[in-house]
Amino acid sequence: MRLYVPRMVCRRSVRVVTAHLRDVPGVESLHADASTGELCVVGAVVEATLRRELAAIGFPAAPTET
Repeated sequence: MRLYVPRMVCRRSVRVVTAHLRDVPGVESLHADASTGELCVVGAVVEATLRRELAAIGFPAAPTET
């Protein structure tokens, strides 16, 4: 699943996002790119769960354009 996280614009924000999401049940792996704001998550996790978790830490997300 790919999400766009517009506030994820530096290495620090990537660390915050990935540290928080790696412990979410169902997340197997993830990759975040600060230059594009893109977050790629692999695993059996529901998009709504990821959005809720991101919003809780101040990084609201939107689906990426495919």
